[in-house]
Amino acid sequence: MKNLLQIFVAAAVLFSASFATAQDESNRWAVAVGVNAIDLYPVGEEDQGLGGYFDEFFNTEHYNFLEIPARVEVGYYVGDGIVATGAFSANTIDRAGDMRIDELTYVSLDGGLKYQLNELWNGDIFRPYLGVGGSYQFLGDESSFGTFNGSVGFDIKLIDNIFFNLQTTYKHAFEDTNPKHFQHFAGVKFAWGAVDTDGDGIPDNKDECPETPGLPEFNGCPDTDGDGIKDSEDECPLVAGPAETNGCPDTDGDGVLDKDDECPNEAGLAALNGCPDADGDGIADKDDECPNEAGLAKFNGCPDTDGDGIADKDDACPNEAGVAELNGCPRPAEPTVKEQEQLNAYARTILFELNKSSIKQESAETLQDIIDILEKYPDSEFFIEGHTDSSGSNAYNLKLSNERANSVMRYLVNGGIDPDRLTAKGFGEEQPIATNKTAAGRQQNRRTEINLVKDN
Repeated sequence: MKNLLQIFVAAAVLFSASFATAQDESNRWAVAVGVNAIDLYPVGEEDQGLGGYFDEFFNTEHYNFLEIPARVEVGYYVGDGIVATGAFSANTIDRAGDMRIDELTYVSLDGGLKYQLNELWNGDIFRPYLGVGGSYQFLGDESSFGTFNGSVGFDIKLIDNIFFNLQTTYKHAFEDTNPKHFQHFAGVKFAWGAVDTDGDGIPDNKDECPETPGLPEFNGCPDTDGDGIKDSEDECPLVAGPAETNGCPDTDGDGVLDKDDECPNEAGLAALNGCPDADGDGIADKDDECPNEAGLAKFNGCPDTDGDGIADKDDACPNEAGVAELNGCPRPAEPTVKEQEQLNAYARTILFELNKSSIKQESAETLQDIIDILEKYPDSEFFIEGHTDSSGSNAYNLKLSNERANSVMRYLVNGGIDPDRLTAKGFGEEQPIATNKTAAGRQQNRRTEINLVKDN
């Protein structure tokens, strides 16, 4: 009996200074092994009723105690604080209350359900429980009977997955001829069956991120960048940042978070997504081809000082409005001497059908070159001259040269030249430029000329 008292004293000490965890989703299976004591007091005293059972509840002199581990209980956590149990126990009976009796063997098979009371407050330090169930007892060689059971007990953690277990069960026999009794149990419970899918040491039922390894301080959720903010609440989980910006850094300190900053290493403007604008033209330096000169967006940040539509960097005459074909320089008022020579060189190669004013198709390219020159000088006027050699009558040659000059003028007008800028006239054979006595000379005399009309 002294051993049993020692167990109760040890239980009280452990209870007063314990940090307990017991069977739950983290440890669904448990086995408890220990010693048990049977108390048959007060068998045969019908007038006492159930209340009389507790008069001598702590009187260990009434206990039938087997000093070897003779009770085994297996439990499975069902959920919501409920544990299903099955137990086997053995003992010897040699006293009923204060009476000594012939020794009898005692074997019991138990089954039932327990409810862990700490589920009501979700506590982990101390886990008491209540239980109900039934059992079947074999007493001696000839007696066996069933009972309805009620239990009370608690678990206290010793080390991880190992617990001290103390329990008392009242077993109420269905027939008055069979003894109603208490069975007390003290032992060690071993729990296992925790599921830790991500292997981070935190059971899935307590792990807010059960499929991703994490940290205990974040209930199993990770903090990949180590900034003290768990990934699920970190807007930048891969880069360390302060809590006031939800875990996102602002490397250049310009008030634009790196995740939104197109220039994270250079302090810039919020309006330009964190990029600087050195010349203040509203175009970020990274997109500004002239970052130190205020310019226009259509010129990628470069200025157009003379407003001719050509950026200064491409304008050969940035302070004078000009035209693109002259690299931004103004167009001359009239063709240069060289261009005038080129114009007539083209004009003299225009080919006509024999004795007609119809222009041959092979002269189309030459006429387009002439149009290109005339278009460069929209304010200049030109005079188209027709000439022939001395073959044929003077009247015929005059008529043919006039028709050819006008034929060229019509072609130029159809090509886009303003007719008000053009005049045409034939001179026949009156203005030869070579002798008409040779074939080569006559060929030179059959010509068209286009000359600039100069103001007098």
